Amino acid sequence: MWMLADEAPEVAPRLLNKVLVVGPCRGRVVEVEAYTSDDPASHSFRGPTARTEVMFGRAGRLYVYFTYGMHHCANIVTGRRGDGQAVLLRAVAPLAGLALMAQRRGAQERPADLTNGPGKLCQAFGLDRSWDGVVLGRGDASLMDDGVPPPRRPLVTTRVGIRVGTDRPWRWCVPGDPHVSRGRPSGS
Repeated sequence: MWMLADEAPEVAPRLLNKVLVVGPCRGRVVEVEAYTSDDPASHSFRGPTARTEVMFGRAGRLYVYFTYGMHHCANIVTGRRGDGQAVLLRAVAPLAGLALMAQRRGAQERPADLTNGPGKLCQAFGLDRSWDGVVLGRGDASLMDDGVPPPRRPLVTTRVGIRVGTDRPWRWCVPGDPHVSRGRPSGS
């Protein structure tokens, strides 16, 4: 059984192939990144703030933030209370609610491009700051295990889109999945 109350680098690869459910939208998690409080790339690195307090709370909550003045990004809080760890949901393979996802994205894109990045995923699933702190499994948001196991050998790379902590191999992807975001890894 996978547990969220574990270290983010341990939880992250176990989240691969789980199903994110937000209202009528469902997607299989195909790409994630881990962040910890001792990681200079993490929002929790400088300690709790009004923006990051959710990261220091109970595991299993969503930490949703707004970045670059245009995108929301969603994380699942992991670790122990007070520790400031989370796993960024970078990409999912859409399973249900594709018409709504496309409408929200306002794009005439192929399904592989609807949710192949953290900002696209949040826009397609309707995730914004109002979802920050929501407990997964209560209400309209959950993370389901439908019996598809994580890949035995996920692709492992360094994280993308950061300027510090770039040497940590804390990005995991489902090998060969067309929904993986930019910087598609070629191997582990």
